[in-house]
Amino acid sequence: MIAMIREMVECESPSLDARAVNRWVEMAADRMSGMGKITTYAGGAYGRHLRCEFTLPGRKKEGRILALGHSDTVWPLGTLARMPFRQAGGRLWGPGVLDMKAGIVFFLFAMRALRETGTEVKTKVVLQINSDEEVGSETSRPLTEEGARGSHAVLVLEPGTGLEGKLKTARKGVGDYTVKVLGRASHAGVDFESGASAVVELARQVERIAGFTDLKRGVTVNPGVISGGTRTNVVAAEAAVEVDIRVARLGDAARLEKKFRALKPVDGRCRIEVEGGLNRPPMERTAGVRRLFERARNVAAEAGLRAAIEESATGGGSDGNFTAALGTPTLDGLGAVGEGAHALKESILVNRIADRTALLALLVADGLM
Repeated sequence: MIAMIREMVECESPSLDARAVNRWVEMAADRMSGMGKITTYAGGAYGRHLRCEFTLPGRKKEGRILALGHSDTVWPLGTLARMPFRQAGGRLWGPGVLDMKAGIVFFLFAMRALRETGTEVKTKVVLQINSDEEVGSETSRPLTEEGARGSHAVLVLEPGTGLEGKLKTARKGVGDYTVKVLGRASHAGVDFESGASAVVELARQVERIAGFTDLKRGVTVNPGVISGGTRTNVVAAEAAVEVDIRVARLGDAARLEKKFRALKPVDGRCRIEVEGGLNRPPMERTAGVRRLFERARNVAAEAGLRAAIEESATGGGSDGNFTAALGTPTLDGLGAVGEGAHALKESILVNRIADRTALLALLVADGLM
């Protein structure tokens, strides 16, 4: 398993490099050869998406379990030169090892275990690996939602929470807005009063926008990137802010939408334009999600897995947000246990490889019906 994880990490696959991602997809498809029916789908400007419907023991199959992963990483080509794959200190290190190439390997070996032991599986099992998850899942979302509608359970191979590897039963919805201010340019020394500063107006609006945060409801609004103006001696004609939003409940996204669209300029000579909105609905802890988590905990206990199965909520999004929002019971965070996703210390715990792989095999064998 470590050898395959290394192979997948060392085949770098940044989101915005379709050729690199396709190279990874070809390698992954080759490793799945003989395990089931493999199909790839165009990803537009991104790499190809991959699906494998596994051939598993057992004659009659009812329903379908969809497992979700992603091939793309946040790391640019060449990262291995300063952040090489290595095994040290009881961990595997490298770009994308935690988020989320190890989780994909876990699932492949879980399916291999079921095949080699002749364990009867009651349901169809499909693994879908998307190429654009780290950049918003623009082209894979329809494929993911189509897969979820035809499934009775979704297992997401993203890493668990913390060094305990807690499963994820809730994720915040994610969105972004761009608020642009159009002012009136003038010479800052010769004709100052004729100008209407977009930069000054934007500063006032940023204060308002930041005030949309409501920590008690799990709503965060972060004005993260500001641009504007041309020269210090010119009253700025344009300025803009890019804003990240996170919501725990879908209704809060609608309330934020109204607030953003209702922004009015303090200086009447300026005009405000707003673009954007929610792009990942929240994964709410529904009754179906709770039942799926309890099933996982019971399955693990019955099998005698020593690692405790606990749950968590997170502010980050995944493709599980889409499936849960459709009402398909979704359990997230079933991948590797480690820390440092998107950071130089990205790593996974070697001593948690076996139990996570076993849990995936047990969940699929259970059928989750």
